[in-house]
Amino acid sequence: MRLSWRKRTTRGFFLRAEDFFGFTKRIARLRAELAIEMMEAAQQYTASRRSDAALGLKQGPLRASIAELEKRYGAELDANSHGESFLKLFQSRFVPGGLYLLDEPEAPLSPQSQLVLLAMIDDMVTQDAQFIIATHSPMLLAYPDAQIYSFDTKPVRAVAYEELDHVRITRDFLNAPQRYLHQIFDKKTPSTQRGEGARG
Repeated sequence: MRLSWRKRTTRGFFLRAEDFFGFTKRIARLRAELAIEMMEAAQQYTASRRSDAALGLKQGPLRASIAELEKRYGAELDANSHGESFLKLFQSRFVPGGLYLLDEPEAPLSPQSQLVLLAMIDDMVTQDAQFIIATHSPMLLAYPDAQIYSFDTKPVRAVAYEELDHVRITRDFLNAPQRYLHQIFDKKTPSTQRGEGARG
């Protein structure tokens, strides 16, 4: 499979869900380091009896850096739920005309948050952004006019939304969950034993 695009972009973002925890910790550490540097500057300038103006000049860039981090990611990105943090990250990174490679962005997202992400993606697509997304989410796969490729066969091929196992199984389960649960649990343990165990 060969990917190519005509328009060159200098703005983009690559995300793997498993990298996100380290990213939030790095942002929190950077913010803390800037705050410590501001405090140390205040102590140093007070001890040497330098003017408030000199201290302001020293702290100005540090304060601006903290403000920019908070504007982009919020005051405490890692204090939000995992899903909320993901959405805040997307809000901060998505810009018109960008190229975005997302690997299973649905991993921390509730169904409602996946709808929010779909709205963000659509907003950017209408502003000339492009998205390449590896996903198992029937909700994200349903994006209108998306080109869907299946890597389950060789060679890789374009497939219709309705052909996808993820879509079919999810729909069938939601329409008749007991049919699936019956097949799973009744093969393991008789229902009377399950009930007795649950009561005990």
